[in-house]
Amino acid sequence: MFLFSKLVWVFGQPLSLAFFLALFAFLAIVLGRGKFGAFFSALAALLLFVVLFTTTGNFLLQGLETRFPKPDRDPDNLQCMIVLGGAFENEVNTAKHGIEFNAAADRFLETLRLAQKYPQSRILISGGDGSLSGGYEGDAAASARFFPAFGIPRERLVEEATSRTTFENALNTKKLLESQGLSNCLLITSGYHMPRSVGIFRKQGIEIAPWPTDYRTDGKVTLGIDFTQPSLNAQNMATAVREWYGLVGYYFAGRTSELYPG
Repeated sequence: MFLFSKLVWVFGQPLSLAFFLALFAFLAIVLGRGKFGAFFSALAALLLFVVLFTTTGNFLLQGLETRFPKPDRDPDNLQCMIVLGGAFENEVNTAKHGIEFNAAADRFLETLRLAQKYPQSRILISGGDGSLSGGYEGDAAASARFFPAFGIPRERLVEEATSRTTFENALNTKKLLESQGLSNCLLITSGYHMPRSVGIFRKQGIEIAPWPTDYRTDGKVTLGIDFTQPSLNAQNMATAVREWYGLVGYYFAGRTSELYPG
């Protein structure tokens, strides 16, 4: 399932689909099928226009982010929190032994803020190496350097370093929570990733309180044309499409409680 999901994403992401449509158009023209070539060329151009020059990706991402609104105040008490991996540049950290973040850094910055405010709380970091090669350290390993660097003793950390997917995050976390006697933890992950994460954790019977962070939209996006930020539009489209692939795939595989948890 892990390898299959990786391959689906390699070939099924929006820019890859545009490439294959252009390739089909070229082959059709070479084989003397001009009408098919024109058809595939038009589809490729349309897909690229939507991905690069419209707010469609941002609009889809916004829908995912607003599915679980962030509470308007911090908890009165906090005993534990689960932070899902995906925020570290694992290839770089493996080579440099540093603390390099990607765009999802807010997952760990928010966890750090809460850890400093609630010194009694435990922190479960769930994240191994999600690469195809399996040759890099995961988020749990990098966290063992990150949190102590900001005054959080490693004794407060519960490191789950083997999961490669969100499903494995939940499966492995459940075992650790039971062994550590922890329950009713905050679940900290990116806002767009929260629907799929909550669906999987619910399916496993894990009681959590959603705590979304790492927002990519302002919550006011409407559908329209946008020529100002094509690279960001493409990035947000890819992120939203990937989440929807995950939601649909996990639902039909029986790994989430609902198609669109809320």
